[in-house]
Amino acid sequence: MPRRKDLKKVMVIGSGPIIIGQAAEFDYAGTQACRSLKEEGLTVVLINSNPATIMTDADIADRVYIEPLTPEF
Repeated sequence: MPRRKDLKKVMVIGSGPIIIGQAAEFDYAGTQACRSLKEEGLTVVLINSNPATIMTDADIADRVYIEPLTPEF
């Protein structure tokens, strides 16, 4: 798929809290996605509610927000 030239910035939503021994593949997949997007020259903004994850490392994304995602009604 060709890269869209109109996209400059991408938001990645992290997997959030995980249970020890489970769901680490989501964290790994998100990390790889961030790295690939940065390699393509996009600015990566990461939002994740879990501070104890490799995804929230400053080298993974250009901007990292450790905040819960809650819908507002």
